[in-house]
Amino acid sequence: MNRDASLPAPLRRTRGIVLLTLAILGMAGALFVVRGPLMMSAPRCMAGRWHGCFDTFNGVVLMTLVAMPPAVLVAWALAFRRRAVGGTPAWRMSLAEVGMVHGTVPFVWMTMMPGGGAGTVPARVSLVPLRDLATMGTLGIVGNLLVFAALGFFAPMRFAALASVPRILALGAGCSVLVETAQYVLRLDRVSSVDDVLVNATGAVLAGLASRRWWRTTARAPSDRSRPATAAVG
Repeated sequence: MNRDASLPAPLRRTRGIVLLTLAILGMAGALFVVRGPLMMSAPRCMAGRWHGCFDTFNGVVLMTLVAMPPAVLVAWALAFRRRAVGGTPAWRMSLAEVGMVHGTVPFVWMTMMPGGGAGTVPARVSLVPLRDLATMGTLGIVGNLLVFAALGFFAPMRFAALASVPRILALGAGCSVLVETAQYVLRLDRVSSVDDVLVNATGAVLAGLASRRWWRTTARAPSDRSRPATAAVG
């Protein structure tokens, strides 16, 4: 049973406004905390300079925030087009598509940034599970959890085939393995660690569980759409 559908329309609208307001306030609070480091990269990013902007964590985060309004505009355009055609949850599908890209590409970009010895030091691999967790630190663990969090959150909302925990786990782990393999092959002066894969996949699953009330509905959409046709045949 879809509990959202059973709520009156004004109540659903009010709850949506409250959730949106809380999200905006949370984002504003986070920006206030990190405003100092972000502003250090602002002059170079606004000038379009590669060095000091796109090759730094602060610069990538800043440009990700700057690109958020255009991303919302793209989601709106996709939703408008879908509403004109009809048949699918326009906003949910459009936000999922844009969210997967906008929330994943910057983190993958940061994980692929070369270190100081890129191309000169030998590629390093760590295949012993849980050995590197102690050296990651809190910030490193949180960062690794977020790498594929947007993918885990939005992918099952967009693709019904991914609407299960094992499949989200496989998606997060598979994407992480690709990133770690690329780090090794390109000799980016980074350690390709199995712990990165474990934490990345865990972050994808946790984010997927957070969006479960939406992707379970998406998984049932085909059967819901088939009912009127079945009734007509009968």
